[in-house]
Parts: sequence; C-alpha cells; structure tokens
Amino acid sequence: MKSKKRKLTIALLLAAALIIITPLFVLKGAEFSGSDDAGSVMAEEITGKYEPWFTPVLEQALNGEIPGEIESLVFCIQTGIGVGIIAFFMGRLVERKHQESLRTKE
Repeated sequence: MKSKKRKLTIALLLAAALIIITPLFVLKGAEFSGSDDAGSVMAEEITGKYEPWFTPVLEQALNGEIPGEIESLVFCIQTGIGVGIIAFFMGRLVERKHQESLRTKE
C-alpha cells in the first residue's frame, strides 16, 4: 500500500514540475497583459471610444494610479484570503469524513 502511495506522490510531483517548467520553454517571448487592458482595447475597436464607468477606490484615495507593488500586494492578499477560505472548508470536509469513519468502526 505504501509503495502505491509513494508512486502516486512521485507521479504527482513530476506532473506539477512539468506544468511549472513547460511554459518557460513553450511561451518564450510571449507578451502578457491584464484582462482590463484587453477589454478596453476590444471595446475601442467595436465602438470607437471607451470610457471607464468608475475609478477604483484606491486610485481615488491616492489621487492617481496605484503603484504596481501595491496592486500586486492587494491581489496577493485577496488570493491568500480566498485560499484560506477554501482550505478551511476542505479541512472541515476531511475531518467530517474522518469522524464518520470513526463512528462506523465503533
């Protein structure tokens, strides 16, 4: 049983490494931009002009555009909060299954 788990673990680690390394070679020289930029460009192509509906709250507070470092920080904080919530509920589900399996053994 342990060798089966070990093989699965090694296969998953190799798959993860492949997913991480492949884009470095396949996407050489690719340019990436945000979805906001792509959306505004597409709207300009279709209608001929684009005006945003509102200004982000942080941009209003800072009287200008948000520095890239702050924007990245806010994005990372949002990501961390989301991952924390997902991990919490996944942990609850695993613990619930564990408790149910203990009850059925009794």
